[in-house]
Amino acid sequence: MEKSADAFRTISEVAEELDLPQHVLRFWETRFSQIKPMKRGGGRRYYRPQDVELIKGIRHMLYDQGYTIKGVQKLLRENGNQFVVAIGRGDVAAVEAIAAQKIAEAEAKGEKSGDEEMLVGTPKVKPNRRFFGLSRGDEEGPVKDGEKLTRENRALLQEALFDLLECKRLLDQVR
Repeated sequence: MEKSADAFRTISEVAEELDLPQHVLRFWETRFSQIKPMKRGGGRRYYRPQDVELIKGIRHMLYDQGYTIKGVQKLLRENGNQFVVAIGRGDVAAVEAIAAQKIAEAEAKGEKSGDEEMLVGTPKVKPNRRFFGLSRGDEEGPVKDGEKLTRENRALLQEALFDLLECKRLLDQVR
């Protein structure tokens, strides 16, 4: 007999559905305060449907998109649970609507749009251009010192990073 969509799930059911070990779910509870399963006598966890949807989104961000735990925490803090849930579902319209709402709220408060906040940081050391086969002079590089990457170039680099992280994940599975 199958449970209804509104039924609570045990940790073993959630772990099986999402192909995660149970200890990972327990660990995520310590890192993401938004995951709050009900605990009954003996400490047995029961996950609400919205908890499962949030965990699906977190799993997608961590495993499929290559985010760090801190990165997902920042997304949750800045955009809320529904944003991560929508990403986990692949609901692009909902993601865009939530992002547009956040931008409108920021503009109403007179704040800058979050475009500049997309960059995580600056490198601590200058990359060795020879490593990338770019041994030409610095003046010929795609970005001069002090300039910023265009939004399109940042998107391309982000996509390349996700591809590399997926390759790493696949290689780690083979080992």
